[in-house]
Amino acid sequence: MNKEGYAPLENIMNKELISLTIKEFKEKNNGDSIILDTRNSIEFTEGFIPGSISIGLEGRFEECAGNVLPFKQSVLLVTEPGKEKESITRLARVGFEQIEGYLNGGINEWKNSGEAIDLIIDIEADELAMDLPFDDNLMVVDVRTPHEFAEGHVKDSTNIPLKDLTDLAQIASLEEDQNIYVHSGEGYSSVIASSLLKRQGYHNLRNILGGWNKIKEEENIPTEKSGEVLN
Repeated sequence: MNKEGYAPLENIMNKELISLTIKEFKEKNNGDSIILDTRNSIEFTEGFIPGSISIGLEGRFEECAGNVLPFKQSVLLVTEPGKEKESITRLARVGFEQIEGYLNGGINEWKNSGEAIDLIIDIEADELAMDLPFDDNLMVVDVRTPHEFAEGHVKDSTNIPLKDLTDLAQIASLEEDQNIYVHSGEGYSSVIASSLLKRQGYHNLRNILGGWNKIKEEENIPTEKSGEVLN
């Protein structure tokens, strides 16, 4: 073990990469494992194994994995074919050692076998602008940091930082029948957030493409700042 308490990275990488058939994958997914999908976030929203958590390799992978994944649970990987080793290496860098294996053939193999698929609906910021005035059941969830939220956000939106979305007490204010529109700063973290909420049983979800960067350009979306903005 190294000084942080993790197994040395070279030891983890010397382990054989375990390729799992669909049957083996399903047998190992017994409720104690996490299905981690490391594909591009846009590809993830178009179809994923129900219950999967999205953390795409294209973004702040290590930071987000460390914030939202429990270290003690075993991990089953769904990756873009050829990205299995990179996924395991980057998980190992932040201390994840219990990698059970990866789905052979990836999501296409899963789909082609007729297994169940879930999805997340992506929308543009202008669609949010159109929906806001007419949907009293709409809730905007902003998963940026409290400081970013304070500097500017959609009026009456709820701030639940990404790292807090694994805490059931933090999401207790959300109702399962609400139409939840999720956004981050640029759109990467909101897909992670949406996958976490899906896993907790929230299915009326919309992921806002481009996040706050696109929202603030829409004149018809009311925004505000909080008094606690730091100088």
